[in-house]
Amino acid sequence: MQKVITEKQDFRYLKWAHGRNSSGTAGTFLKSQENINGEKIYYKLSNFDSEKGIIGHECVNEIIVDRLLEILGVEHLTYQLIHADVEIEDMVYDTWICASKDFKMRGETKTALDNYYQVNRLGNESHYEFCEQKGWKKYIDTMIAVDYLILNRDRHGANIEVLKNSRKHSIRIAPLFDHGLSLLCSCYAEEELDKFDIFIDRPCQNFIGSRSTYDNLNLIDNKSSVFTGKLKIQDKETLFRDLDNVLSRMHIDKIWEMLWSRWCEYEKLCNL
Repeated sequence: MQKVITEKQDFRYLKWAHGRNSSGTAGTFLKSQENINGEKIYYKLSNFDSEKGIIGHECVNEIIVDRLLEILGVEHLTYQLIHADVEIEDMVYDTWICASKDFKMRGETKTALDNYYQVNRLGNESHYEFCEQKGWKKYIDTMIAVDYLILNRDRHGANIEVLKNSRKHSIRIAPLFDHGLSLLCSCYAEEELDKFDIFIDRPCQNFIGSRSTYDNLNLIDNKSSVFTGKLKIQDKETLFRDLDNVLSRMHIDKIWEMLWSRWCEYEKLCNL
């Protein structure tokens, strides 16, 4: 699959639904969907402001994190970034949208992990302990490490899903998804990029552990076994391929500085 479609497509026919940003920051995230040859495709836009238009770059973050997880060998929902015209409230916008396929298999239903925990917990076990008892320790450890690397602000209980097939009596946890509110998502101007502290430990919505992505690393007892792949200097080209006309050079360089520095710090923690 071509990750980035730079030739502009006409998506003005899509109808966009408003969904408030669960992190509490200003703006609205719009979503849409359609069926193509019997397959459901989901679309989403970056942060939309009714006065300023589409001002965010969360969709671009999805592609960068998608590529990062491929390098690190992490199962995840894959995304496609598409240059497109979209229509919102009778206005046409030249923008970039994210597309992904439904990760549910036939016969599966999905439940948010926070709801599943409330219904199925047996005692006072923590969210982490509950997942460990369900056999999801490896998944959760990987998620915690990923969220530290990308400074994911939005790993609330509905951004982790449990997939059940009642007929087959099967249950599994969904591949990692929804990483738009990460990296430099709060930066809209070069001055903000310049001032951004790449090691900052911002309070984040984490269903597992605390509000600190750094402190949550303490939950992982064997950090060196989390990833099967390894980030390398030469991976910068892979992460940002075809994004030169989407993000500024300063933005790209700052994201890379952040990812590489946090990766180096994580490797140091692995050797402790």
